Amino acid sequence: MNVEYTGRQLEITPAIRKQVELGLKKFTKIIGDNFEAKVMLSVEKHRNVADISVTSPSRKPLVGLVEAKDMSSAIDGALERIERQLLKSKGRTRNLKRQPKDKAFTGEPKPEELQLAVGVSATAAIPVAVHSFPARARTHEAHIVKTTEAVAVRPMTVEEAVKEAEFRDQHVFVFRDKAGNIKVLHRRKDGKIELIDVP
Repeated sequence: MNVEYTGRQLEITPAIRKQVELGLKKFTKIIGDNFEAKVMLSVEKHRNVADISVTSPSRKPLVGLVEAKDMSSAIDGALERIERQLLKSKGRTRNLKRQPKDKAFTGEPKPEELQLAVGVSATAAIPVAVHSFPARARTHEAHIVKTTEAVAVRPMTVEEAVKEAEFRDQHVFVFRDKAGNIKVLHRRKDGKIELIDVP
């Protein structure tokens, strides 16, 4: 463990060194003794800022930056933040490593997923992975949203309805013609618009 101290508008006292080194010793249980720490302590008016960064060869740098009313609580807060980051990253690696062997992907298909290729002898057979699909497809409930943008209020001609549907950017547009009959314009996937007469 190598610790480098920098004090801005502050003298690094033995008490501060002891507090920082006691806090950093906790990290040796998690990342070992092979890490470097840079401790930058500064005082600006009524602000005490502790900026501690810990770097080790096996991990990305961890930074704890805390501002407090006194330097002791700022140091404690910065060390606490680094400890939380260490425990979080350790938990991630533990979760990745602790997968059961049968769930882990080995690159080879499981024996129950193999079949012989059709028309080939047993010595020259190629293993084929067989996947099972659900017996029935999942259906989702229709999500219905009421809208008045796709309905024309006044009677109009087919040309006016086409222009209005394109202006409103609607795929389905309902309108009444001059005679009072209900008609529907529907834009198909190929971009063409079809006219549907409602009886």
